[in-house]
Amino acid sequence: MQSGFRAGHGCTSSTLKVLNNILTAIDKKQYCAAVFIDLAKAFDSVNHHILIGGLDSLGFSNDCLAWFTNYFSDRVHCVKSEGLLSGPLAVSMGVPQGSILGPTLFSVYINDVALAAGESLIHLYADDTVLYTSGPSLDTVNNPPGELQCHTTLLPWPPIALEIQVKLNDCSSIDRCLHLPNITTLDGSDLEYVDNYKFLGVWLDCKLSFQTHIKHLQSKVKSRIGFLFCNKASFTHAAKYTLVKLTILPILDFGDVIYKIASNTLLNKLDAVYHCAIRFVTKAPYTTHHCDLYALVGWPSLHTRRQSHWLQVIYKTLLGKVPPYLSSPSSFGRLSFQFSVAND
Repeated sequence: MQSGFRAGHGCTSSTLKVLNNILTAIDKKQYCAAVFIDLAKAFDSVNHHILIGGLDSLGFSNDCLAWFTNYFSDRVHCVKSEGLLSGPLAVSMGVPQGSILGPTLFSVYINDVALAAGESLIHLYADDTVLYTSGPSLDTVNNPPGELQCHTTLLPWPPIALEIQVKLNDCSSIDRCLHLPNITTLDGSDLEYVDNYKFLGVWLDCKLSFQTHIKHLQSKVKSRIGFLFCNKASFTHAAKYTLVKLTILPILDFGDVIYKIASNTLLNKLDAVYHCAIRFVTKAPYTTHHCDLYALVGWPSLHTRRQSHWLQVIYKTLLGKVPPYLSSPSSFGRLSFQFSVAND
């Protein structure tokens, strides 16, 4: 259930897995709730002794353990500013960021979270963690001995916060806009309920309408297009084409296979900013039909782009080039069904 630092895995595949599980449960008329956890300074909070113990439990030889112990020993940090270098400060915790071994060692360290919560209830992307569950009643989902309450009482989880010693940077809960009893952690604090939460770059709302996400996309694209229009005299046609292709299209493409299930009314708002970006490149009048705009730059519509990206996901699935949790089209059948209905 770990999607961070692994070939073939990514933010999109991780979110697809979680979203499809929730949508499938909702289709079964079940109640759903999720807790999203972000750990503060996760890489810098790794306890070397606990990590060495984790490697030992995985069967590393004594020579390997001695090598890693030496690898972590006698490390220092210093700061250089305006030609002045501070004195060295010993580093007693953390894995070296930017190192080749760093991500693997952090994964070994953090993956005990899955052992505490159970695979069916958790998904991780590095330290970004989501606990989610569903059930036929609110009591099943949350109230003791509800699954979500049972597992969030582990927060801060032993051995994560008590033994692994990392601090929670943010811990929020999102549900189907129903009033649920407070979820209490091990230290007695209550989690904050929110209507929207940004998970791996995609804003999820309690109704899974993606209204908040599309609103953020609109705002982000509009601000960039506004800057480009204010400086349009400085750019050649080729430069305009490249700027939009490199700074606008990636925003609209990221996660589009996730928010593609939004209503056409919301998706049309993205079409409007997309057309504005094309007009910046082509200098076409506002009255130019969108089909003519696409022909002028040789780009497809956003709907076609989303469809193409989704078909690529299906194709990779058939070739076995996706994570195991998306090993077959049925792994995200709910999303596939909605997409086919929308296309029809």
